[in-house]
Amino acid sequence: LVVDIYCSIFQLLLIFPFLAPVTDCVEAHRVCSTDPQCEALYRGLELCAVDASVAPLGEQEASECLERQDALLAKHPSLLACKCQRGFRKEERCLRIYWRVRLLPGREELEISPYDDSMIDSRMASLVSGSSFMQLDGENQCLKAAQDCGLYEKCGALRSDYVFSCTKPIPNTSRCNQYKCHRALRRFLERVPEEYSLGVLFCPCTNTLCGERRRKTIVPSCSYQDAESLQPNCLHQQSFCRRDDLCRSRLADFLSNCQPSHLTASGCLKDSTGLCLRAYAGLIGTIMTPNYISNNSADVSLWCNCEGSGNQWQECLRLQRLFTHNSCL
Repeated sequence: LVVDIYCSIFQLLLIFPFLAPVTDCVEAHRVCSTDPQCEALYRGLELCAVDASVAPLGEQEASECLERQDALLAKHPSLLACKCQRGFRKEERCLRIYWRVRLLPGREELEISPYDDSMIDSRMASLVSGSSFMQLDGENQCLKAAQDCGLYEKCGALRSDYVFSCTKPIPNTSRCNQYKCHRALRRFLERVPEEYSLGVLFCPCTNTLCGERRRKTIVPSCSYQDAESLQPNCLHQQSFCRRDDLCRSRLADFLSNCQPSHLTASGCLKDSTGLCLRAYAGLIGTIMTPNYISNNSADVSLWCNCEGSGNQWQECLRLQRLFTHNSCL
């Protein structure tokens, strides 16, 4: 039954080869909502999602929810083809729709990006190629990137906002408010032009002073470390992430765009380091926030380990190595 459930959506792709070009999921749902039968099926799927968030669906309940899903997608196949835009005002609503019509996604679907990259501009590619030829003449490039950010009013203001949110303790405690910290970090990365925001994240370093500034850019003491500095299990982190539509989407975007390959010049399966860097940056401000591991290298990692993974040890290592041993990233 589980295999059948996971395969059913892919079968629809074969049934409907005429699926329309990429459509925003909010727009696809708006069209669906004008048809009472389509909207009723969608609302039924939302109830299924609520039940699934409390406990795994039983066999009969899962089967009934799958029937609704198949009926909905047969009636309105553009809901299966729709995508979302990063950082847009309706992003979270769009992602909710995207995942509701994938109620019981298989592993393959959890590694397909819900974001539309067909309209991506060339600025990211120029940023990546430009950084490759940056003159490292001993100047602290991360300090320079921070200064450039400060000269651009929006960058300086939103950077100050996230630093404040990530360093202000909760009243009567020594702990920060990680939820507010994450939200402020995402706002900075989504609203500031990439030449400034990614310049601060990916500035090249030749000394430990620069490297330490770069490592502390996202305030690691709040953005991912806990008060006791105890690392959680990576698969547990991934499981928590996939219960949240935004985190699940950012992780899927990373898994889709940062797959390594020895067959391309960039080292990326999609042959785009720009897409990978953007997807990596998209994880910052989620429970899967990655960062530099030290002040003397550009190596990055998740703040987690594989202790207690049992027979899922290899799967856990695979997730870790997508950050620590990834030719694309």
